[in-house]
Amino acid sequence: MLFTSIEFIAFLALVFLLYYVLPKKCQWPLLLIFSYAFYWIADPRYIIFILVTTVSAYLITLKLAAINTASSEYISAHKELAKEEKKAYKAAMKAKKWRWLLLCLFINIGILAVTKYTNFVIGNINSFLDGESKIKAVDMIIPMGISFYTFQTVGYVIDVYRGKQEVQRNPFKLALFVSFFPQLVQGPISRYGEMSKTLFSEHRFSGKVFSFGMMRILWGYFKKVVIADRLITAVTVLVGDTKLYTGSYVFVAMLFYAFELYCDFTGGIDITIGIGEAMGIRLPENFNLPYFSKNIKEYWNRWHITMGTWFTDYIFYPISVCGPMLKISKWSRKHLGEFIGKRVPVYLSSFAVWFTTGIWHGAAWNFIVWGLMNFVVIMISQELEPLYARFHEKFKVRGRVPYEVFQVIRTVLLMSAIRMFDCYRNVPLTFKMVGTMFTEFNPQIIFDGSLLKLGLGAADYIVLAAGFIIVLGVSLVKLKLVSVREALYERPAILYFGAMALLLVATLLFGAYGVGYDSSQFIYNQF
Repeated sequence: MLFTSIEFIAFLALVFLLYYVLPKKCQWPLLLIFSYAFYWIADPRYIIFILVTTVSAYLITLKLAAINTASSEYISAHKELAKEEKKAYKAAMKAKKWRWLLLCLFINIGILAVTKYTNFVIGNINSFLDGESKIKAVDMIIPMGISFYTFQTVGYVIDVYRGKQEVQRNPFKLALFVSFFPQLVQGPISRYGEMSKTLFSEHRFSGKVFSFGMMRILWGYFKKVVIADRLITAVTVLVGDTKLYTGSYVFVAMLFYAFELYCDFTGGIDITIGIGEAMGIRLPENFNLPYFSKNIKEYWNRWHITMGTWFTDYIFYPISVCGPMLKISKWSRKHLGEFIGKRVPVYLSSFAVWFTTGIWHGAAWNFIVWGLMNFVVIMISQELEPLYARFHEKFKVRGRVPYEVFQVIRTVLLMSAIRMFDCYRNVPLTFKMVGTMFTEFNPQIIFDGSLLKLGLGAADYIVLAAGFIIVLGVSLVKLKLVSVREALYERPAILYFGAMALLLVATLLFGAYGVGYDSSQFIYNQF
């Protein structure tokens, strides 16, 4: 049941109606019922996977909490223990907790790995085998949103293990946190401590809150249906014939896909956050104007924010300060020098993050190479910082508008070029196609009508141009204001609700529905 389907809109309308009509104490149980109904409608078999994740997390976090309590009580009751005895006892309890955490990770990361990566491993093994010795691919079920709800749940368990989060003793509340239906499609990856503040609270109907949520939902649909689903037609044609569409066509595909992916992903997140907002539930922001970033590091602080912070908190920092890494760092400083030694933990931890980020996006080498390309560019940028400093000291261009515009354009083009691994889905082919932008000079295709042969007519390009101007305008306003909606709400009501009506009408009239409408799946559904 896609967000853009009539069935989902009817489903959502029923949720909103019952949420505010039924007694407030029924609100979160109602959401749990509808979340599992949403998952059941997608495929009843998916329920088994999300139940295993929920039950294992619930039981293991209870065990972790029990160990914490028992440890505190024991220390309090045995004040006569020597310092070394207390230290030894705490170490034993920590080791016990660690074993339970490993069990949870084995179950949940194991399920994710088996369902998502089994055939990827088989395919790589088969590349070294011949004929009948090849292993047959497995007909594997990949539950919807498994990467998102697994990471969200694992984050909660690790926080309980670290003592940063109180355990949730109500299994049904934990089940709602894991399965909250708007997030199942493409995130964001929420933290229990923040999400629980509003997820289980009782919410009275507020016209402002509900209308804010609805405006964000409409904004998401506009970006998805009017822009992204229109652009995907041209992108599909451009990457579908790699012999014909080379040179400047690749550049066009690069820009089209960058805008398509942005509108597709942010559109879906807007719908998700808007659904939560309409019910008084706060979900974390996942984007902060990423295409205004001046470098790739800043870009990744603005794009898919919840994924980035998850990898930082649960992979980068634990690896960089773990015992083996500290030993490697010490050895490197001694044998390779201070310059290299102090960089080894950062490089290895960053490599692990970007390798995992790549394979999280998809079980294919193009995603892995995409992740590692980000790693290489970021590491090179960090190493060149002294050179940048000398450049700015000499030329005094930092902070000047022309140079900042150059930085933004440079970052957008670089990120868009790296993202072509996602389009062509073949590593050697991607390098080849990107290379043709520099070896085949055919810029005339932009002006001679060739772009009208990509499945889009003149009217489509007019709609896309208008959509681009609107998205850019809203983004520029957001640079100066905290909330565009707040700015509109403070003005006459006719302006606020007129904007909502325009969004609705524009989406209905200019949406790329096509014959026998079947909206393109959100790109991040596959994760």
